[in-house]
Amino acid sequence: MSSTLGDKIKISIFGESHGNGIGVVADGLPAGVKIDFDKVLTQMARRAPGKDKTATPRKESDLPRILSGMLDDTLTGAPLCAVIENTNTRSGDYGNLLSCPRPGHSDYTAFVKYNGANDIRGGGHFSGRLTAPIVFAGAVCRQILEQKGIKIAAHISSIGKVCDRNFDPVNIDNNLIDRLNLSSFALIDQSAEDKMREVVESARMSLDSVGGTIECVVTGIDAGFGDPMFDGVEGVIAKAVFGVPAIKGIEFGKGFELSQMRGSESNDPFEYKDGKVVTLTNNCGGILGGITNGMPIIFKAAVKPTPSISQKQQTVDLQTKQNAELEIKGRHDPCIVPRAVPVIEAVTAIAIINLM
Repeated sequence: MSSTLGDKIKISIFGESHGNGIGVVADGLPAGVKIDFDKVLTQMARRAPGKDKTATPRKESDLPRILSGMLDDTLTGAPLCAVIENTNTRSGDYGNLLSCPRPGHSDYTAFVKYNGANDIRGGGHFSGRLTAPIVFAGAVCRQILEQKGIKIAAHISSIGKVCDRNFDPVNIDNNLIDRLNLSSFALIDQSAEDKMREVVESARMSLDSVGGTIECVVTGIDAGFGDPMFDGVEGVIAKAVFGVPAIKGIEFGKGFELSQMRGSESNDPFEYKDGKVVTLTNNCGGILGGITNGMPIIFKAAVKPTPSISQKQQTVDLQTKQNAELEIKGRHDPCIVPRAVPVIEAVTAIAIINLM
């Protein structure tokens, strides 16, 4: 399995959902950087399960234990290694998945790829549980970026068909970024929360799940980072974002909407403002030719509904080679979108710090 991201700062994720623990090794971080550990724990808490009806009832403290790379909250330059213990597992809920893969999940493809040797409990290494160490690593990278004036924030753009307001693509208020960074149900227009929760509750009561979208922004990054073609900023960010379970789509700026425009509508006019080149609009999402243009980087990611639902579903029995019916047990999120917001911010921070 390849679970490593980055070339300059390498982030390697390890563990399984129901193993003894999960964790991360971050290699290449600069020595001497002071890390506010309380801010790291704030990001971990935003992702942690068991705190909201939109999430799985599985409760985990998600407290990272530092094994190396940090002394007195300061990076030492050695590989940073953190472990998060799994303390609330119910592996018996997954016994029937050894032979009957869940529709929409990685069970079947992992069975084929690893000849049935993969850990199926809770999804094993394919579980959303593995996003906890990603958030830890991203929270550390984010603090390094903030010292360079670069900020990252995301919000729930939609759940089902209920939408939040989008970021202003040109002018993004730092106060809004700070508020979103502390929110466990991150919205620009907080009046949308009740309707979104109604959609999630309706899915939960129907033994079903629901997906949505997340919009993310990076501010304070200068023009000139990235490369053309295969090492473009879009590709670097997209690779990181697609490493998050359940992400099935990404668009930058106006994205697919650009396909319906004329060039006169989609092009972002340039102007000088306070001696700096800026654009009047930001349809390109802050990236031209794979290189940052100095405007905010903006993208949206599509999150599919949680595949583990309690309704009976059609599947196959890999042992008997017969069609079968599956009823999934266990504890699962009726909607993972709120908890995925800090994860998207984290992988974005890891992608951006490698571009720097």
